[in-house]
Amino acid sequence: MKTFITEHFLLHTNAARELYFNYAAKMPIIDYHNHLSPADMVNDRIFNNITDAWLDGDHYKWRAMRANGINEQFITGDAAAKTKFLYWAQTVTKTIRNPLYHWTHLELQRYFDIEELLDEKSAEKIFQTASDKLNTKEYSVKNLLRKMNVETLLTTDDPCDDLKYHLLLKDTFEIKVLPAFRPDKGLDIQNIERLNAYIQKLSVACNMEIDTFDAYLAAFQNRHDFFASVGCTVSDHGLETMYAAEYTMDEVRKIFVKARKKEAISNVEANKFKAAMMYHFAIMNSEKSWVQQFHIGPLRNTNTRLTHSLGADSGIDSIGDMEQAQPLARFLDNLDKENKLSKTILYNLNPKDSEVFAAMAGNFQDGNIPGKMQYGAAWWFLDQKDGIEKQLNVLSNLGLMSRFVGMVTDSRSFLSFPRHEYFRRILCNIIGNEVQKGELPNDVPFLGEIVEDICFNNAKKYFGFR
Repeated sequence: MKTFITEHFLLHTNAARELYFNYAAKMPIIDYHNHLSPADMVNDRIFNNITDAWLDGDHYKWRAMRANGINEQFITGDAAAKTKFLYWAQTVTKTIRNPLYHWTHLELQRYFDIEELLDEKSAEKIFQTASDKLNTKEYSVKNLLRKMNVETLLTTDDPCDDLKYHLLLKDTFEIKVLPAFRPDKGLDIQNIERLNAYIQKLSVACNMEIDTFDAYLAAFQNRHDFFASVGCTVSDHGLETMYAAEYTMDEVRKIFVKARKKEAISNVEANKFKAAMMYHFAIMNSEKSWVQQFHIGPLRNTNTRLTHSLGADSGIDSIGDMEQAQPLARFLDNLDKENKLSKTILYNLNPKDSEVFAAMAGNFQDGNIPGKMQYGAAWWFLDQKDGIEKQLNVLSNLGLMSRFVGMVTDSRSFLSFPRHEYFRRILCNIIGNEVQKGELPNDVPFLGEIVEDICFNNAKKYFGFR
């Protein structure tokens, strides 16, 4: 059966169609948060088949397959690539009204010109057609990005990374690929063994001894400076909640020594340590005028059995229900009082916090920097039609949608970039519907300029990309 994704997919009014086709569709892509592999870009990887390109590392698909009763062998196990794909095709037919159903068929159409619905009957043919194309140079990683009109990418990188692939990409790829500094492993003080192993790794990366908390901060400063030398201008954190407990430096120094001695750390001590680290990371960002992104709210690794067998990022994280407003306000205010609050993007994972985060961003805007504080794009579990619409509505109600820096993929897949198209169609449809209802002026050039800004221009200015 031919796909339901027609030219006017998600565009329900004439104004929406005009805004999308004449304004949104032509804008390049800036994807300022993803988990793509710089090594794959340097090597210009050619995938063996669509399973390698589409299913490996995609925990969205893994969750759906588990929910459909597929054995783990055919999801993350050692089953043959084609077999895994056939089980995925079987699952796709059950994903009606899940965003995966839209994403799957958008990606098949945009990358491979496949306009047939993926199901058990079409699976073998689609596997072969897509895999044959992926086996060619035309479908290498770099060409997949070119096909989607990507201009700039920001990957997510640990401070210990030597960034050698980013350095190689500087001179070999016209698409700008920049690192984002993500030091979250340095907060993990309640897992003593893991933290001490990380400190050793950081020590090697910096070529310095780390035997005190001050040396620990100096090591992160060293890596922060190194990342800046490679062109990094963005930090990124994925946190359960913001850490803003009161502490003294003497307390934190003693806590660090306890951790190095492998002594147990209490929750109170851990929160003081994490608060100190987050404050100093933010100071580093402020000193370099970096943008800082805070992805807040996941409850990670909830399934002990699968965590032990598969590790982290295996589709077993969930939406958390931690307290958010007070610690986030305290953290931002502590920086603002010292005039040390740099450009900041706040993302919530729990939808109950949407208005909380959007209102919080408004508390710390700066009259000298348009859109300094951003209520970030619909993220992770909220990255679907309903979630995108709600994020745009909340932002419109409590802030300025016209200053929004737009969508990200937050993906590990080089086939995920039609998510930008998905977002853009939804954006244009929201505005177009309100034009038709007489709630916005029927001035398409005026509205089209705002659409172009949200899709591309705002991000380019905000991050300072050239």
